[in-house]
Amino acid sequence: MSHDEGGVTGPDLGNGIAASELAEGALLLGHVGSEPVLLTRDRGEALAVGAKCTHYGGPLAEGIVAGGTVRCPWHHAAFDLRTGSLMRAPGLDGIGCWSVVETDGIIRVTGRKPAVPQPVRGTARSHPESVVIIGGGAAGYFAAQTLRNEGYERPVTIVEAGPDAPYDRPNLSKDYLAGDAPEEWIPLRPADFYAEQGIELRLGAGVERIDTKGRRLVLDDGSSQPYGTLLIATGAEPIQLGGLAPGQPVHLLRTLGDSRAIIAAAEKARKAVVLGASFIGLEVAASLRARGLDVTVVAPDAVPLERVLGPELGAVIRAVHEAKGVGFRLGRKGDRIGRNSVTLDDGTELPADLVVAGIGVRPRTRLAEEAGLSMDRGILVDASLETSASGIFAAGDVARFPDPRSGERVRVEHWVVAERMGQAAARNMLMPAGERIAFDDVPFFWSRHYDLAVNYSGHAPAWDRTDVEGDLHAHDGTVTYYRGDQVLAAATIGRDRENLVFENALERGTPSRPG
Repeated sequence: MSHDEGGVTGPDLGNGIAASELAEGALLLGHVGSEPVLLTRDRGEALAVGAKCTHYGGPLAEGIVAGGTVRCPWHHAAFDLRTGSLMRAPGLDGIGCWSVVETDGIIRVTGRKPAVPQPVRGTARSHPESVVIIGGGAAGYFAAQTLRNEGYERPVTIVEAGPDAPYDRPNLSKDYLAGDAPEEWIPLRPADFYAEQGIELRLGAGVERIDTKGRRLVLDDGSSQPYGTLLIATGAEPIQLGGLAPGQPVHLLRTLGDSRAIIAAAEKARKAVVLGASFIGLEVAASLRARGLDVTVVAPDAVPLERVLGPELGAVIRAVHEAKGVGFRLGRKGDRIGRNSVTLDDGTELPADLVVAGIGVRPRTRLAEEAGLSMDRGILVDASLETSASGIFAAGDVARFPDPRSGERVRVEHWVVAERMGQAAARNMLMPAGERIAFDDVPFFWSRHYDLAVNYSGHAPAWDRTDVEGDLHAHDGTVTYYRGDQVLAAATIGRDRENLVFENALERGTPSRPG
């Protein structure tokens, strides 16, 4: 019997349901009292867990069961069905886990289980004396949290050059910049979280160099920070405009401070020019339109995001922006930035009292280069994410790692990938070298443009053909990317679950076109 009082729906699982109603791998949303609970069957066993993802509250009942986990359809977080533990970012915590009794053809959820600590991996002798993390972004934060979740009790320190504790960077160009998310939503954790977890935050602490022989960091204030094991998670920095002498500030967007500065400038502006049709550039354009500014995007591309998503999906994203009033000057570059205008390379002058550049990022690798680590357009790491120096790992935008699907070394600049690499690096730090687990997560990212959300699984830096299925302009379709007969990646709009199924198929080595 359906029940929707108090915000819950579906059957009362405390009263029970017929066992025949729960098929293997099915996801049944119900409730126990006023709390939503998700019931499923995995390898024959009836299991019950919380129904909401701990990232943005995504509906797990619309996800899938795979490998003993339930996975969120929005941003692909994964939770252990038997313990509720967080297995894969971007979830922040585990979910509740409930006791289930199946007798006489009836399944009943009998009560909440106590939280179960995640198993400690590795042996006591494999645990480093301390772990120091350079960078408080996605990879750095998740590495610190994972060390504590895995039972590591020795010192953990995050050394961050910026002034802010780890925060939700994807939101900086989306809801926060648009004015739809208050600033209290931006930190990943409350201020007291780090003290409670025994994680030391050294904010405003720039690292001058890594002393690999002395196993210490030399900070820019002259102090030092010793480490047992080190994680380099320095991320990336925006590419600066070259060859332009700006007559007004040109805003970049990477940090919380950058987003605050754009918001302050937007409050006094009427017309904005965004240089670059990258994901960041287009999301900034959408956010500034939400604030009521006239916005023009200038980019050398013929189609926005064509090199990443292909011409078909790029054209759809352009149409969505144009329908909201964004203007495009494609095939063009900025030539001069005046006090109240931007002049293009064809002589066109665009009025502008706010200019934002979103032309890409480059990895911050100086520390690794000067420390003598092996490099190749990023920091080279092995499958366990360890660098050429024993005891030094790298994760996130700076790390070039072996991709098990292509056989190539790749570097991926996605928030969720960085989070998962932080998790993997932390777990491998706690394991003897011969027992470490290869990082083989399928890259995933999402991008939002007004009411259009794009989910992308896989990695296709180059492809020779695409297959378009559905009606992209109706926001219901899939683009699959191929190299020869090999399926590399898929982007979906309006098909969140299909993208999740595709990601799982890539993991298992059996990819096919989603749908």
